[in-house]
Amino acid sequence: MIEKTLVILKPCTMQRGLIGEIVNRFERKGLRLAGMKMIQLTDEILSEHYSHLSTKPFFQRVKDSMMTAPVIICCWEGVDAIQAVRTLTGPTNGRLAAPGTIRGDYSMSYQENIVHASDSPETAAIELNRFFKPEELFEYKQVTFPYIYACDEY
Repeated sequence: MIEKTLVILKPCTMQRGLIGEIVNRFERKGLRLAGMKMIQLTDEILSEHYSHLSTKPFFQRVKDSMMTAPVIICCWEGVDAIQAVRTLTGPTNGRLAAPGTIRGDYSMSYQENIVHASDSPETAAIELNRFFKPEELFEYKQVTFPYIYACDEY
């Protein structure tokens, strides 16, 4: 099933000049970019986005980190895109992420771990709605799909 998922390239990615490197990893996998923009996150939107962490002692530190530079917000699409993206990114703690994953190759931190990725279809829908207006997400035929998937997969 074709899914859409949210990926945020965090300020650490911006500061380290890894944007193209990370976007390339998703493209090489065969995911289709449906939307992308650069924004400066605010305390208000981060309080909403990370509300599940609001009782944690590191809540403010995470929000502060996410406001140190602009971020790139992406919508990636593909068959089982949510799981495919999470497999590409690796576990949250970069020190524990396997080589070959984005975090395993570029992160040594639990917090400064290069990307945020939606963890479920429900979360993806909420997060995409939080960061994108409907007109900012694009539907188009990716001519490479028949070379990425079998004809009955998409």
